[in-house]
Amino acid sequence: MSYGTPPPPPQYGSPAPGQPGQPAGNNKKAIWALVLGILSCVCCGFFAGIPAIILGKMAQNEIDASGGTQSGRGMATAGFILGIVGVVLGILGVILNLSGALDFSGSTTTY
Repeated sequence: MSYGTPPPPPQYGSPAPGQPGQPAGNNKKAIWALVLGILSCVCCGFFAGIPAIILGKMAQNEIDASGGTQSGRGMATAGFILGIVGVVLGILGVILNLSGALDFSGSTTTY
């Protein structure tokens, strides 16, 4: 029994797409702004809040100028806002402490 000539090979479609490029990396200043913003709300007030505000704004500007090669705008914005909240809480704490409404003397004696 003879089978004849084999069928032609199948037609190939378009070539496979190339490998994707490197994902956009997070801006380091955005990461630090977020960390300092959280610290300013929790314990450090002014000392971490002011740098968080500065780094957050710088990171936002760098991310906008990068043309999509950097990411982390949300972290930069969150650090900026948390820095503002931390500074406001620090100011409020100083005002309450100086007015006597917030007392850290530790005594429980009432007169």
